[in-house]
Amino acid sequence: MSSTFSTIPQTRELSLSQPSMPPTPPHIAVVPSPGLSHLISLGEFSRRLVRRFNFSVTIIIPTNAPPSKVQDAFLASLPSAISHLLLPPVCLADLPPAAGLVTRISVTMARSIPSLYDALKDLAASANLAAMVVDIFGADTFAMAREFKSPPYIYFLSTAMLLSLLFHLHTLDKTVSCEFGELAEPVQIPGCIPVHGKDLVYSVQDRKSEAYKWYLHHAELYATAEGVIVNTFTDLEPGPIKALQKIGKPPIYTVGPIIQMELHEPKGPTECLKWLDDQPSGSVLFVSFGSGGRLSHDQVIELALGLELSEQRFLWVAKPPDKTAEGGYFTVETQGEMLPFLPKGFVERTEGRSLVISTWAPQVKVLGHGSTGGFLTHCGWNSILENIVHGNGVPFVAWPLFAEQNMNAALVTDGLKVGLRPTAGENGVVGREEIARIVKIVMAGDQAQTFRRRIKGLKSSALKTLSEDGDSDKALCEVAKKWMHE
Repeated sequence: MSSTFSTIPQTRELSLSQPSMPPTPPHIAVVPSPGLSHLISLGEFSRRLVRRFNFSVTIIIPTNAPPSKVQDAFLASLPSAISHLLLPPVCLADLPPAAGLVTRISVTMARSIPSLYDALKDLAASANLAAMVVDIFGADTFAMAREFKSPPYIYFLSTAMLLSLLFHLHTLDKTVSCEFGELAEPVQIPGCIPVHGKDLVYSVQDRKSEAYKWYLHHAELYATAEGVIVNTFTDLEPGPIKALQKIGKPPIYTVGPIIQMELHEPKGPTECLKWLDDQPSGSVLFVSFGSGGRLSHDQVIELALGLELSEQRFLWVAKPPDKTAEGGYFTVETQGEMLPFLPKGFVERTEGRSLVISTWAPQVKVLGHGSTGGFLTHCGWNSILENIVHGNGVPFVAWPLFAEQNMNAALVTDGLKVGLRPTAGENGVVGREEIARIVKIVMAGDQAQTFRRRIKGLKSSALKTLSEDGDSDKALCEVAKKWMHE
């Protein structure tokens, strides 16, 4: 285990000095939507409730596919006070092949409501059910929760910036006549840095789409929640947090950063960690687009050649392109793995300063390793928080792909100023020269030390806010008190 973990405040039980306690500890129903990042974030939140307040939790999981090995490993790692129930998988075969991620998740949640109702009914009959916590796709369950006298709360696993946009979306919908991406001026979201319309969450880019209607519908429902628990902290997003708190209803509880504080990764190759051990301090760029991130064939080629051109050391978790074209692929074998999508001779030319793997890397351990000096990422919120908490001042190369990642990239580069974002050409592909330029600046340019200093400051703030009487600790205590007396 990385030495970084020794700096993480340890959770503890706390007596909240109330005149009486219920005969049994409060029980919380937690409902994540499909997706490993959703499950992990809500699972870690549940772990904190159990350790901090002796609550018990049941995680009720809607599904549209069998669980992965990583999901099974994570669920097995949870303490005994956290049980889980996999709902029967729903069929999505009738959805069009082009159906987006938001559509697939929202349909899964909608079709799981009957089985979720039965599960919640059984739970309410057997446990002291104090609340139901759902993630951003679960607001349609509010009426069900209230039927079983279980106040509904939203667990918002993304940024306060995105939450502020959602509460502001109906105003934008009424005042903006064109598509947001066509706006000449940046969008002013309450409390946030100005954001170009094209960088708003991907699903609002087409205002005629079902995904856009879904966001409008759920933004209305969020206002009826008993509270919104947000995975962020004050020093990270002071502006949007302050703006949200001015609304007053629903109350906002900023309890982050909630990430994996303990490693529950499946057993696998540790070649990348051994390789990092042999590299100079802060010299390696870690390149990873997450479990679902895919680039086009042309973009994979440009990224490879850009990394080569940068002359920097790098560890790349390289995934196949999202579409396979005829020709243009070369079979490359490295560390016994077949990578049939990299430029011919690439691995040989970068030998000694690169490691390319195609399976999986223990991200938290890699980010916390002393040799890691930069992180090229898709800007998933979990990855950003993991780097802030576990990394040792590692700046970002922000490369968003989908969902709210464009907004996260804007926050990282324009708001927090802890990284840079490469610019794509007219064809939508980021060229090799641009990649090499940005990588050099982040890894070895004059700005690199400034980036590192700022991220170390954010890490200190994150550890402080989680400690006793820190802002996030106080917010968690506040919502826990409410549940103890529901």
